[in-house]
Amino acid sequence: MPFEFKLPDVGEGVIEGEVVKWKVAEGDIVKLDQPMVEVMTDKATVEIPAPRAGRVAKIMVGEGKVCAVGQVLIVIDDTGVAAGSTALPPVPASVPASSSGPHPAGNGKGNGHGKIAPAVTEIAQVKGSRVLATPATRRLARELGVDLSSVTPTGKMGRVTSDDVRGFRAPVLSTGGSDARAPAHAQVPPPQAVSIPTVGAEERVPFRGLRKAIAQNMARSKFTATHFTYVEEVDMTDLVAVRARAKERAAERGFKLSYLPFIVRAAIAGLKKWPSLNSSLDEAKQEIVLKRYYHIGVATQGPQGLSVGVVRDADKRSIFDLAREVERLAEAIRQGKASREDLTGSTFTISSLGQLGGVLATPIINFPEAAIMGVHKIAEKPAVRGGQIVIRHLMNLSISIDHRIADGYDGAMFLQEMKAYLEDPTLMFMEMV
Repeated sequence: MPFEFKLPDVGEGVIEGEVVKWKVAEGDIVKLDQPMVEVMTDKATVEIPAPRAGRVAKIMVGEGKVCAVGQVLIVIDDTGVAAGSTALPPVPASVPASSSGPHPAGNGKGNGHGKIAPAVTEIAQVKGSRVLATPATRRLARELGVDLSSVTPTGKMGRVTSDDVRGFRAPVLSTGGSDARAPAHAQVPPPQAVSIPTVGAEERVPFRGLRKAIAQNMARSKFTATHFTYVEEVDMTDLVAVRARAKERAAERGFKLSYLPFIVRAAIAGLKKWPSLNSSLDEAKQEIVLKRYYHIGVATQGPQGLSVGVVRDADKRSIFDLAREVERLAEAIRQGKASREDLTGSTFTISSLGQLGGVLATPIINFPEAAIMGVHKIAEKPAVRGGQIVIRHLMNLSISIDHRIADGYDGAMFLQEMKAYLEDPTLMFMEMV
């Protein structure tokens, strides 16, 4: 008989996922545990196996569409299949199921195979909150500065709708005995989607998956975090010499030694001294979370876009250990084999394109982190030392910081601390002792 398989809870806090690729088609015969579909959640891309053997009767959610946890993903006809075939555990009753039809793709966060924040599917209840609203409505409320708890809901089951948010006005204020309304929140609807007409030879590629998740996360970060950028020039001459001597030893041990491990060590020293840059803002609780652990994200270009591999407990690793882990993460991302653990939980991110790093960039913060650092090209340039013009290996570092959490002084002093460590590498080796 037909078995309706619903998207299971594939991770803590995950309420939906985007169907990236179906590995089966309607009419196919599938075996138990056969790879069936790739789904991108807000944590990572996961491969879901067939919950039982049978024939694929109907695929309910197409590629590029969003499926809520508890929503029917696929129907499998297991008539005549051996009784030994078992289904995956049912979705907890506490997870609200939505209709089985496709839903529009949602809003998300690039972090790993891409983070996708909840999209417009069905009612999504944020943990610890009694307000029912779709994630798109919550995003609109943030954009307009509306407190959802103050909005009268008109949607089904007491849900606050986007129209409720746009139509919300601040409460009446009393001013000198006469009633006056506070200025209404902006009631202009979000910009309409732009359609690009075809005017010549073109190729159209579906805007979905990781590329869309990255775009949505960048837009969210740019709007939510109040960005400012500070830049510093660093003389890397001594570190270039140290790395040149250590490269051969690393090669003998089977890995490459780039400049990134040294930069990570210097960044940790700076973060320990300026902890506001290793933090996040808990908007719901109105608390700044200062993190005493150092999970350093390293942005890496993969086949589907930019992903952030996470070096966990980087402060407890040696230069060589950091090099091995950075290389492992980069390779896993390039092959599309990075795990959820590899791609989530960073506290501070470093973005580097190596020799393609250019002169300067203003990277967008990997939300909800407080800062991101851009590492740029090391190049031989003239510099004045002791009144003489000499050739030195110079590099620019840029840091983008959420001005809600940290001030310009914090960012400047953080880079000054890094500069000290990079220009005199013996300091970072003393820190390791």
